[in-house]
Amino acid sequence: MPARSPRPCGRSAIAESIDLTEGLAEGLAPLARLALAYAPRSGRGDWLTLLALDARLAGVVRTAREPILAQLKLAWWRDRLSADPAGWPKGEPLLARLSGWTDPAGLVPLVDGWEGLLAEDPAAPAMSEAFAGGRAAAMEALAARLGCSGGAAAEAARQWALADLALDGFTPLEGAPRGPVSALARAMRPLAVLAGVSLRAVGKGGAAALYRPGAYFTAIRIGLLGA
Repeated sequence: MPARSPRPCGRSAIAESIDLTEGLAEGLAPLARLALAYAPRSGRGDWLTLLALDARLAGVVRTAREPILAQLKLAWWRDRLSADPAGWPKGEPLLARLSGWTDPAGLVPLVDGWEGLLAEDPAAPAMSEAFAGGRAAAMEALAARLGCSGGAAAEAARQWALADLALDGFTPLEGAPRGPVSALARAMRPLAVLAGVSLRAVGKGGAAALYRPGAYFTAIRIGLLGA
């Protein structure tokens, strides 16, 4: 997956105030870091954990020179999330944060979705749906953890995932969703930002739209108002 430009359209003073716990937020894409700024304080830690996991898995895929090596790294994460956290290795900050989740195994589909992008034809409908389904499952798990209904979150996550694939060149822009995103609970506001800005970029013709001022103002509007 091609790397994106490091700056989407400027930096937010709100985003700068995010706690960079263990450097996890520093590894997020600029849009994800901006979206994180709109998470309620009580849920920001969980949001950071999930977005950091998604970014870690993305990094494995994006930097893969040999698919088999990337698959081994992803298998390590799959095995950890599927196992009892009591037996997890120490010293990995992200695992330490995930150990407090009620059901880390619910995040395994996210690993599977990223692994699908290592296939010979990652643009195949089955791979796209697996990726979208993985993000949907992860956001459903987060919504449940934050006490929200998961249905709307899952659908918004699917839209974000499919838009993301198109913006990264995996699938044609013409077939990507363009929104709008359904209203989400306040605790899921970062997802609304991620989906809303990505869908807007699809409608504006591609990834370049992520790095224009309009994307920044769209993120602020959705972050503050929800739509």
